[in-house]
Amino acid sequence: MTHELKIIFESYALAHKQGLKTVLATVVNLEGSSYRKPGVRMLILENGKMIGAVSGGCVEKEILKQSGSVFKTGVAKVMTYDGRYRLGCEGVIYILIEKFNPAPSTVKHFYNLLTARTPFKLVSHYAKSSGESTYFGSAIPHIDGSLLSFSGGVFNTNKSDTTFIQALNPCNRLIILGAEHDSVELCKLAHFSGWEVIIVCPISNPKTTNDFPGAKEVLALQPASIKGLMVDEQTAVVLMSHNYATDLKNLLVIKDQSPFYIGVLGAKKRKEKLLDEFISFHPEVEEDFLEKIHGPAGLNIGAITPQEIAISIMAEMMTVMRSKNLALVSKSVKV
Repeated sequence: MTHELKIIFESYALAHKQGLKTVLATVVNLEGSSYRKPGVRMLILENGKMIGAVSGGCVEKEILKQSGSVFKTGVAKVMTYDGRYRLGCEGVIYILIEKFNPAPSTVKHFYNLLTARTPFKLVSHYAKSSGESTYFGSAIPHIDGSLLSFSGGVFNTNKSDTTFIQALNPCNRLIILGAEHDSVELCKLAHFSGWEVIIVCPISNPKTTNDFPGAKEVLALQPASIKGLMVDEQTAVVLMSHNYATDLKNLLVIKDQSPFYIGVLGAKKRKEKLLDEFISFHPEVEEDFLEKIHGPAGLNIGAITPQEIAISIMAEMMTVMRSKNLALVSKSVKV
């Protein structure tokens, strides 16, 4: 959801340059089930354009209609939508609709959080009933303890019936250690899925972002230099240099990092050999680190083409990220 919020801020900046007002819609509560969960957002421009979605499509039309009064008066409102007879989701959705006009300091703070890859929270005041109020609205906490309003005004802290607090992590990040054709396909798919992608290519064969559509950065580095990359618990790493010695060197370097997933391209016996040599260098390595290593990288979907292999790797990374039980999922063997 952090990536979706980033798109909202980017879309707001473009609309602001065009002189267009914007309104933010946030699902703040849910009774029953729905297509999407609380915390999902969409941006509405006064020309009727919508960025993002909060459901399968039916709710958005009603939100667009309800946003009219917010564009006119600037007063936030809550609308409810009963999907039990229209969406088939058996749920009642509570949606906060508010003016979105963050101050430059708020925008700067948001992007500083993204750059530093710092977890953060969003706070939304609302009521579990339809209606409008000057006390409704959302804000992002600052490190000094203040609350930076999305509307650009003063955020009211104690004047609402209900508060929705959403914890958000840094954007998902994928570091691909390798720059062959299959890396291009994985890069494109990860970017399409909202991940920040960094490509590491060999110094002897440098590449650029023109070679990898969707990549945030393409870096020509020696294996020892990847230690300087920001690898955190929202980061996945895939070893796909197609060079055994390079993959081993890269694995040795990231030993002290904390990615949630490490994928090893190639056949199962290649991974076993890689781990045997890795452990011979670091016999004291913790079991937790070894459990992060997945090889052959990707779920068993019968992948053959580079595009299919990219899909299988993305599926496995998301499965691990969502803490599913991989023991119940068979693995594919790629050569």
